[in-house]
Amino acid sequence: MPLPDANPDPAPTSAGTTQAEAFRRAAEKVRRFPRRPGVYLMKDRRGRVIYVGKAKDLRSRAGSYFLKAAAEDRRTADLVREIWDIDYLQADSEVDALLMEARLIKDIQPRFNVEHKDDKTYPYLEITTREDFPRVRFTREPQPGSRLYGPFAGAKSLRGAIQVLQKIFKFRTCELDIQAEDPKWRWFRPCLLASIGQCTAPCNLRISKEDYRRDIQRLRMFLDGKKEQLLKQLRQEMQEAAKRWEFEQAARLRDEIQALETLDQRGQLDTHVQPEVFYIDPKKGLRGLRRVLRLEHEPRVIEGVDIAHLGGRDTVASLVQFIDGLPFKPGYRRFRIRGVDHADDYASIAEVVYRRFRRLKQEEEVFPDLLLIDGGRGQLHAALQALRSLQCPPVAVVALAKRQEELYLPERKEPLRLRRSSFALRLLQYVRDEAHRFAQHYHHILRRKSTLGE
Repeated sequence: MPLPDANPDPAPTSAGTTQAEAFRRAAEKVRRFPRRPGVYLMKDRRGRVIYVGKAKDLRSRAGSYFLKAAAEDRRTADLVREIWDIDYLQADSEVDALLMEARLIKDIQPRFNVEHKDDKTYPYLEITTREDFPRVRFTREPQPGSRLYGPFAGAKSLRGAIQVLQKIFKFRTCELDIQAEDPKWRWFRPCLLASIGQCTAPCNLRISKEDYRRDIQRLRMFLDGKKEQLLKQLRQEMQEAAKRWEFEQAARLRDEIQALETLDQRGQLDTHVQPEVFYIDPKKGLRGLRRVLRLEHEPRVIEGVDIAHLGGRDTVASLVQFIDGLPFKPGYRRFRIRGVDHADDYASIAEVVYRRFRRLKQEEEVFPDLLLIDGGRGQLHAALQALRSLQCPPVAVVALAKRQEELYLPERKEPLRLRRSSFALRLLQYVRDEAHRFAQHYHHILRRKSTLGE
């Protein structure tokens, strides 16, 4: 690794070592770092930690600071000039590394971890402890009385970590005000997260307040770094449940144990991370859609469909899913159009909608609250015809045309034009653009395979 030309006349330490010599030793040290997740700690000439960073590959990430580019980059040049030593702490997974980084930054307060903050505050993971069924959420504006973890340096990584942890601890992330003693919740329809086993659906009172709070307590133990203690407790609870012949509870605990033990295989943040380019408040977008479309409830689950092809060849479709106004990547789907052999967006839309909702109906899964089609009136009618042929329960369907950003509704003859600043329109544009991006990405993959034989 080349030495940065950052200090042409370095001053020696009391032991006679120059910064250049110390830097060279640190660079050699990094070459022996493991290729595992963890955190690295940069130190100055007095041994003080001046920067803490996380990595999914310690050797590669930490080693990047000892390349010439790091010394020339204005974002890292000042830090590089003060590196005299470097150490690391290995973690079991990227999620563990992310949490470890946040705890160390909070405890040590390294100088270079706070010097480059932008105008936004760093995000936190918040648990709303004062509710019957506490929520877990990403926030930049913590509420009083909540349990906070962080701040975290990367918003995208935190969003990914929340999704990974939700698959294990099955907590809710919605904004519902659920009262355990209110019987009306027994008739509430849970969202898609319950159907895919990622939430225990307290909104439908499928779990008791006591059992749900026990799950939250387990999550807090993990976030506090007590993973081994948590695993020991879970194993004991599993054995006790089996002795009482509560095999369903024992099986659930077994699955939690396995998920925690294999978190290094499942907890890849890049797989679960959500796009960060959301320039409006999703809550305002959902409220706006309810008002504009005259829906009974806010559309918590929105799905968007788009078609991609090149001259009628290799036609593909994408389906993206948003929950509570944010992308939910595990719900994304890709389709190769099978029943259309030429460029026909209407027929392609009809095929995708038919295949999607036929499967939801067959498997008795939750339907989306709103289906957004990329296109105009023709695409909208194609989608509606596919739904009618399946005799599906009523689903709100709209189409958004790109050129004038006109919104086509089934009951209106003329398109609806919302203000460009409308939160409802911005949310629909976000869903539409994400569906377009996902469709184009899939199309490029297929084209590359057919062209290059990959």
